[in-house]
Amino acid sequence: MRFKTATREEILSGPPIRTMARIGAPAVVSTFLFTLYNLVDAFWVGRLPSEESAAVFAGIQVSWPIVWFLIAFVSGFGGAAASALISQYTGAKRPLEANVALNQLVSLSTVAAVVLGLAGYVLSPWLLSLLVGQGSVADAASLYIGIVFLGLPTLVLPGLFTSAFSAVGDTVTPLLVNGAGVLLNMLLDPPFVLGWGPIPRMGIAGAAYATVISQGLATILFFLLLLRRRGVLHLQVRALRLRWAWVVKGLRIGVPAALAQSSMAFGFVIMTKVISRLPNPEVTLAGYGVGDRVLGMAFIFTDGLGTGLTTMVGQALGAERMERARELLRKGLWALVAILSVEAVILWAVRYPIVALFIPGRPDVADVSGRLIASFAASLPFLGTFFTALSIYRASGHNVPAMVLGFLRLWCLRIPLAILLGFVLKLGADGVWWGMAASNFVAGLIALGFLANRSWQRRVVEPLPEEGEALAVAPGSGDAG
Repeated sequence: MRFKTATREEILSGPPIRTMARIGAPAVVSTFLFTLYNLVDAFWVGRLPSEESAAVFAGIQVSWPIVWFLIAFVSGFGGAAASALISQYTGAKRPLEANVALNQLVSLSTVAAVVLGLAGYVLSPWLLSLLVGQGSVADAASLYIGIVFLGLPTLVLPGLFTSAFSAVGDTVTPLLVNGAGVLLNMLLDPPFVLGWGPIPRMGIAGAAYATVISQGLATILFFLLLLRRRGVLHLQVRALRLRWAWVVKGLRIGVPAALAQSSMAFGFVIMTKVISRLPNPEVTLAGYGVGDRVLGMAFIFTDGLGTGLTTMVGQALGAERMERARELLRKGLWALVAILSVEAVILWAVRYPIVALFIPGRPDVADVSGRLIASFAASLPFLGTFFTALSIYRASGHNVPAMVLGFLRLWCLRIPLAILLGFVLKLGADGVWWGMAASNFVAGLIALGFLANRSWQRRVVEPLPEEGEALAVAPGSGDAG
């Protein structure tokens, strides 16, 4: 398969869906590789002894929302600011400022990832004790989360670089780099988790080490590419030195997105707590973990198409082509809803054979996963409008509405409905799954109302400064990274 990077002219004038698919196709493959990695990770963990595998699955499921909380905050402001600033500066034919935006966000994200990773490592035992108390699940989660927190910068920076390259229309480079990291992760999983030859069996710790090492490789490859000074984006020592004006600009755009993503992540921490209070929590959490990974397959194509939509709308706003931006919104919305509708039917039909692949010998876990997928599948088309809204606001750089949408979906709908149906009405796990599905229905309808409001059509890049007043560092001037 051969991919070609879309040019600025093609992004601003080419056929909307075809160009969106062209930008999104490499991103689809990247998302598929990440999803495949998660499934392969689950596959090998499921090959641990049966008395251990459920606790490990549950431990990863408990750990990940806590890790995601910090990843979401750092990558939220970095990735959102990169998507808006770099795409709009590119659309406005101002590559110099697009490159400085990248450098400033790299420095800001690195500092934040180091500080928050250390804080998460220190606080994680306390957080886990609140979630699951003591026991085998808590022990597994503590081991996994400690390793991942110490490697947090390697989990954050590849996402920032992916957003930056995608914003200029290049989704091929992130595919190649992230693909190398995912391939390494898949190769490391079986020996690290199960133990092969001289490598001892490390179980859940092996899964964590494989993740950090593989993402570390991706981070190094991105740095090496950006130091070569080819294309618009490259690293420069002078541009990496944080400047207050750029920090404020990045935080103003990115903090609402960071709060949205981190509040969603924290909401999933609460959801994990809710699910852990159901009868037989080890089985329920393990079933939730397997089902969640299978449902992730539904978002492979929509994530890629959303990347293309964000890039194209961002560049259209930067070029002040508002009618083009509105056309992209309309056609992108219908495409996302159509894809998720087809995927919902497929997932519902094959749910039990798929989940049985990942945790053989545990029909109780497979039954929980199958019922989760069946409940969730009916709401997938409504997530098309929700994801469209997130992509559009990300492109515009106005992320407060996206923050409000995310807050409504999780905190005002999902968690209360899950508690109401699962515990107050005593419907158990099925009630929790139905509450999750209902939150998608309502949030999708609310997202349509947000998109009808055209506040997203304001760009965030400032007017072109007078000659000599540019805030950027010219390519080739001063230090080279």
